[in-house]
Amino acid sequence: ALETLKMFEKKDSRVKSAAATNLSFLYYLGNELEQATNYADLAVNSDRYNPAALTNKGNTVFATGDYEKAAEFYKEALRNDSLCTEALYNLGVAYKKLNRIDEALDCFLKLHAILPNSAQVLYQLASIYQIMEDPSQAIEWLLQLISVVPTDPHVLSKLGNLYDTEGDKSQAFHYYSESYRYFPSNIEVIEWLGAYYID
Repeated sequence: ALETLKMFEKKDSRVKSAAATNLSFLYYLGNELEQATNYADLAVNSDRYNPAALTNKGNTVFATGDYEKAAEFYKEALRNDSLCTEALYNLGVAYKKLNRIDEALDCFLKLHAILPNSAQVLYQLASIYQIMEDPSQAIEWLLQLISVVPTDPHVLSKLGNLYDTEGDKSQAFHYYSESYRYFPSNIEVIEWLGAYYID
């Protein structure tokens, strides 16, 4: 894939931008940040209005820990294409890292309107409500998430934990048991179930 894409580097700016965007993404996936950054820069310089190139550039900056600058690239990508879901998702994650929870929530609610059955978006919404210390809303979003991925042991144990925090032991037991059924090696779940049986 890398060799094929490198053949397009010398073409006109739009083709070069598309090839460099894909190369940047492949290097990013391979955890070769320096190469990913070089190709992200090339993609953005070839076509400043390419939302995928701007998103990739944001990702390379995000990986260095500069969440504020990454957010700027994601916002620019969204100005060029308001339906660029990758940029919107990553902007939400960047805001979450910056502890700008209301703005992160806004991003993920917009994404939910576009992608109502996205497991990642539902999980992020639940996570944000947990940060906001609103367990009932977090439970609501996790229940929606379970309807999309009913066998995810991590989500099931999270639901068990939230119900336990709320004092609903029977629901907590149900979700912890389900989590244990799908992944019987989670020590925290085993400890909780052991303590429940002792009680």
